[in-house]
Amino acid sequence: MVVQLVEQFREKYSVTSILKVLEVPRSSYYRWTKGFGEHKNEHEELIIEICKATKYRNGHRKIRAILKRDHHIHLNRNTVQKIMQKYHLQCRVKPKRRWKSQGESEVIAPNIINRDFSACKPNEKWVTDITYIQYGSETLYLSTIMDLYNNEIIAYKVYNHQQTPLVIDTLEEALDKRHQPEGVIIHSDQGSVYTSYIFQNYVKEIHMISSMSRRGNCWDNAVIESFHSNLKAEEFQYCKFNTLSNLEVISRVEGYIHHYNEDRIQAKLGYLTPKEFGLNAA
Repeated sequence: MVVQLVEQFREKYSVTSILKVLEVPRSSYYRWTKGFGEHKNEHEELIIEICKATKYRNGHRKIRAILKRDHHIHLNRNTVQKIMQKYHLQCRVKPKRRWKSQGESEVIAPNIINRDFSACKPNEKWVTDITYIQYGSETLYLSTIMDLYNNEIIAYKVYNHQQTPLVIDTLEEALDKRHQPEGVIIHSDQGSVYTSYIFQNYVKEIHMISSMSRRGNCWDNAVIESFHSNLKAEEFQYCKFNTLSNLEVISRVEGYIHHYNEDRIQAKLGYLTPKEFGLNAA
């Protein structure tokens, strides 16, 4: 993958500049080029094709599962890993984030979820959060809602502000798509938009149950935090801040969420996609 990227951009940029952006040592690059173009067997060709189709987002375990599920090819996990290492197809690893507690918890709504991110049926537990995206001409804010039954993103909105209408509009879209269910637990952090009177009053009016993380504790809403982290790491990994138009950012977000729901298999779901798991259980 690195060799192909260098070949693609070397007419405009020096090899040194490209490798610096990719954080790849020159010695590693030139070592890789020695084996570039050598004959590939059919399994290697197929694995390269799958990795390319999934935008190099999957590790060897998921690639092995795709080979088994879609192509009826049974390869040892180590074999798949060696092939991916040989052609530098490993997925991007998210950097670990260090979190610091901001003191004692102040309970606004009880933490009903209490880190139990499992659900026995659809529309039992939803989690929601806002993240900022700084790759467009201005900072944009993405609000998403996920159903913990199959980890499907059931609604999302991208606005240029993070005020109460952002989260209410996202919740309204989720309710419309799921035919106005009642009694759903909606879990969020203690951000000001979620603790606002307008939002909390709306939750009561539509007969939902509010649950909130403890203040300053990201692990209490870890699943949706992880989704936002994956989106940025996988979709915007080669983008610099403020280098895209807002429309390009929104298009990338839409494309990634479609990929996540329709194509991205998850070990938790038995190596099915969220949509597949939901349909199998219906």
